[in-house]
Amino acid sequence: MERRSFIQKAAMATGGILIMHDLFARKADKLYGYNNMTYTLDTAWSKTNASQFPVNDCHEMVQDKKGRIILLTNETKNNILIYNTGGKLLDNWGHIFPGGHGLTLHNENGTEFLYITDTVKHQVYKTTLDGKVLLTIDAPLDAGIYSKPEEFVPTETIIDDTNGDIFIADGYGAQYILQYDNKGKLKNYFGGRGEGDAHLDNAHGICFDTRNNKNELLITDRTRNCFKKFSKQGELIEIIKLPGACVCRPVIKGDHLYAAVLRSPNMDAAGTGFVTILDKNNKVISNIGGSEPKYDNGVLQPMSQTDKIFVHPHDVCIDRDENIYVAQWASGKVYPYKLTRA
Repeated sequence: MERRSFIQKAAMATGGILIMHDLFARKADKLYGYNNMTYTLDTAWSKTNASQFPVNDCHEMVQDKKGRIILLTNETKNNILIYNTGGKLLDNWGHIFPGGHGLTLHNENGTEFLYITDTVKHQVYKTTLDGKVLLTIDAPLDAGIYSKPEEFVPTETIIDDTNGDIFIADGYGAQYILQYDNKGKLKNYFGGRGEGDAHLDNAHGICFDTRNNKNELLITDRTRNCFKKFSKQGELIEIIKLPGACVCRPVIKGDHLYAAVLRSPNMDAAGTGFVTILDKNNKVISNIGGSEPKYDNGVLQPMSQTDKIFVHPHDVCIDRDENIYVAQWASGKVYPYKLTRA
């Protein structure tokens, strides 16, 4: 403090206002994004010992009501890593999910549960937050749409708050959206692979659009670079076109829709991902590590990566302060990155 006071007095005595500015100015971190949705990047957010708690593919992340960030990886030494928002590891568990892929958090009458999809075991699990398996859903062979369990490769789930129904996106399998009751009994299915708009190709993610109070489903059609909005009964409502963006699951926070873009402009373009953000009208307003969103006569122009900050971003988690955590697939076994809202 004495040294700082001396420098301040010396600067004032010499009229050195500019010198003072240079002495105490801190170089600003680079901002990524557009339209007041800008962020700084922390690639060393995770304070985890890689030799003790390794990751393979960091697939998805959620935040529980305690504020903890829960990460799912397909590393069976620890499928689940639980952090605080500062990146400190708080807990870990899980050795039975070699294909751990989709991670959904659901609050059921005040108690939170996890839903995990496994693309290797062709199953969906409901677990407690400390890893106890409560429900297992296998391939629905009796429905007549699958001839063997291996054709069912679930990538994501979402739970209906009104009745506990479980919607499963078979994003790496036959591309159906399957609706189960809360006991795991199949009730309905729609979508499936096909050429029409009501069909899906790489139905990677699913969520409820809570921004319109209609409880409609937002479903990824990744190969076709879009999200599709369906009723819970499977009626197509809207197509949200995102040219140049092979999007992963949609994530709603407040009025915004966030998504990791695995690759751009197509599934063969390795190492070209970014993060995209849409407003409540489903207009792209910011891309993190990507090009500035531009509309020509109301039509979104093709987007692409501009900054090599991500390899294959696979999911985003938005915390209570609107910071973004980014999990990456096939990216050298890196831990999640944190994007802090500017």
